[in-house]
Amino acid sequence: MKPKHVKKILISEIESTAKSMCNYVNNKETDFIRNRKLPFLTIIKSIIGMESKSLTNELIDIFPNVESLPSASAFVQQRQKIKAEAFKAIFNGFTNKLMSEDSNDMVILAVDGSDIQIPTNYDDKSSYYPGANGQKPYNLLHLNALYDLNKHIYADALIQGKRNLNEHLALQQMVDKSNIDCALIIADRGYESYNSMAHIQEKGWFFLIRIRDGICGIKAGFELPEEPEYDVSIELNLTRKQTIETKKLFKDRNHYRALPATTPFDYLPSISRKSDPTRFYKLYFRLVRFEISDGIYESVVTNLDSLKYPPSKLKELYAERWGIESSFRDLKYTIGMLNFHSKKVMCIHQEIYAHLIMYNFAEMITSHVVIEKKQRKYTYKANFSVAAHVCRQFFQGKTTSPNLETIIARNTIPIRTGRHRERNLTAKVFRGFLYRVA
Repeated sequence: MKPKHVKKILISEIESTAKSMCNYVNNKETDFIRNRKLPFLTIIKSIIGMESKSLTNELIDIFPNVESLPSASAFVQQRQKIKAEAFKAIFNGFTNKLMSEDSNDMVILAVDGSDIQIPTNYDDKSSYYPGANGQKPYNLLHLNALYDLNKHIYADALIQGKRNLNEHLALQQMVDKSNIDCALIIADRGYESYNSMAHIQEKGWFFLIRIRDGICGIKAGFELPEEPEYDVSIELNLTRKQTIETKKLFKDRNHYRALPATTPFDYLPSISRKSDPTRFYKLYFRLVRFEISDGIYESVVTNLDSLKYPPSKLKELYAERWGIESSFRDLKYTIGMLNFHSKKVMCIHQEIYAHLIMYNFAEMITSHVVIEKKQRKYTYKANFSVAAHVCRQFFQGKTTSPNLETIIARNTIPIRTGRHRERNLTAKVFRGFLYRVA
């Protein structure tokens, strides 16, 4: 997809949202009804194109003409009139059109979440933590995301306060509202649940979820082979009812199971009375265990066909999930999602969706730039840090499409596979407004 075409799609979505701005402002009767220096469309484009500089420096870059340069205060007042849903609508529309271009038979999506530390806000109870053992108070948001592993873009995203975190519910909501016909969801441990599996099954999609390898978790209670590696097909009938008849059925542990009333499951009534007929929900999946390295095994649950997707293929598919982990790193440090231009939660939501839009914009352009192959030790790819910067300039009209592709093609880095290093678990600290990347 050519850069001009990608930009045309994004601008079209922004303009479409601006035409229906009455749905995305706080006060329909007064907001943006007069001609001002900062209209709705300008505010939206400005926030999407922002980097990690201070707000004043961002405005100087956006408005090179001194006469049209607004003050930071005026910009903040105008942006507070816009709901975060405006950026969410642009993100959804832009992404849906990108996903529909050259779509494959089955879209491969990785699901995961990442915490985002924001300025301390005592009033936001959904994200506020008072701190302990001398730690300063802080606020955390949690970004739940579906990531297309083939196109390298975010297919959907949902923001939650860390206090109200529910990754299962976020996944189910994103699956239910998606307009993708056929997809495979790849998930790490923590996402295994009968309810999520049922939502994916009802959608007509497929799942590949890593589960706990021990005796706990979703494997508990099943009759599984004693061998270290196996591939067992399960046809599980779930019910809330616990009568004499059903308890006899529960002895067949690979085919029947009772769900407690406290366990969420949307396809069975939460309460079952004696007079109610027994209802079952049938769930199909495979429990697969395979070796990933010498003496180390992992277990997964999937509803993929066993002939087309043997354990060796499942192992390869699951390894692709790492793409979403790398994307979070680029989203935070390259696109700049760790640095915000406001302390208000609504404005931070605006910028999170704006960063997601810019990430998809930059990735879609970068992935279609041809990198010249030479006789080198490594295969080379575009330097995404450089590509993201020049894509922002292209979005703001500061460079042309030929120059954009030339710069991206010239700035490459080697792909070094099989490299490992110890994971850094040091807590990340929020950067205040006085420290900015110039």
